[in-house]
Amino acid sequence: MNPTSIKLGVAGLGRAFTLMLPTLANDPRLQLVAATDPQAVACAQFERDFGVACEPNFEALCCNPEVQAIYIATPHHLHADQVAMAAAYGKHVMVEKPMALTLDDCTRMIEATTRAGVVLMVGHSHSFNAPILQTYGLIRSGKYGSVRMIHSLNYTDFLYRPRRPEELNTQAGGGVVFNQSAHQIDIVRLLGGGLVNTVMAHTGAWDPQRPTEGAYSALLGFADGHFASLNYSGYGHFDSDLWMNDISELGEVKGKHLQGAARRRLLATHTADDEANLKAARNYGAQQWSGSKRPPTAMQHQHFGPLIVSCDGADLRPTPLGIWIDGDFEVMQKSLQSPTLPRQEVVDEFYNAIVHDKPVLHSGAWARATTAVSLALLTAAQTGQIQRPAHQITPEH
Repeated sequence: MNPTSIKLGVAGLGRAFTLMLPTLANDPRLQLVAATDPQAVACAQFERDFGVACEPNFEALCCNPEVQAIYIATPHHLHADQVAMAAAYGKHVMVEKPMALTLDDCTRMIEATTRAGVVLMVGHSHSFNAPILQTYGLIRSGKYGSVRMIHSLNYTDFLYRPRRPEELNTQAGGGVVFNQSAHQIDIVRLLGGGLVNTVMAHTGAWDPQRPTEGAYSALLGFADGHFASLNYSGYGHFDSDLWMNDISELGEVKGKHLQGAARRRLLATHTADDEANLKAARNYGAQQWSGSKRPPTAMQHQHFGPLIVSCDGADLRPTPLGIWIDGDFEVMQKSLQSPTLPRQEVVDEFYNAIVHDKPVLHSGAWARATTAVSLALLTAAQTGQIQRPAHQITPEH
């Protein structure tokens, strides 16, 4: 074990944890030493996998003297109180997006960790991905001039994956705006300089059986005059991974596409409890759990759908395999090596902040700005009025 590894506790052993599991389990800079979750089967699986005992509740996890930092992957509405409690116990925190459901809660989380002198990092969002960070580096180099326009889109089956009732309730943090827009907004804010000053948007909630936003389209204006269009559909028809070399959002090469697979699974459910049980059956440690601590053998960089950044001198197109640069007279690709671990960039940032005292890009202040744009997107769609989100900062903050 790396003598300077971070001893990490985990709060919440659900879907977000399973996506981070290959990274958390295999990066030598982390040591998983404790966890807590209300599901006994998940705790039993964690104890089998890592040989450590689970704590009965979140405060007990905070009290554990072995725990230096906590990864919070609990339901959205718990984030603010749990971050404040972890900070009060002197624990560094990585909390899943969305940071919180209100800007006041975001501010409370920032203030609590600042008072305690601990690191607060918000993620995973896909702005951590190496192709996005490499594109950001190309923009900062100045070689291709100023950013003028960004276009991002993603078509998935998000709305038809098994959901608990609150995940289909916008007020409880459900729907694609709270759960998916943070990815796109984080990406375009990073590549566009961070300072969003106007938001116009429409949202779609077109299935009465799933009464929350399943799609959105937004236009973001930036302080320097450039703009970004964001489009997302989770209605499970077209799959935009087709335009990403048939590589999934998680960086895995897709097999044969089965149209309507997510909807087909739901046909066996008749009540909200049935659907919640279907989701629970696939969670970590449950009956249908088939995951692994090991990363997939065939893996490329993760992504969040097609993206084009138009600069004065070129259009930049980050993909799972590298960045395409469409210039004035030639097209070239800046290739990237395949990752050794998925989401390793998340650990890079967290580890360097705690061990080497380096600044965090995906800080509380950065995530609050992204949350402000997400909330502005919802309000703009509801009111038909242009919104001007507060708390905007640059990536160099």
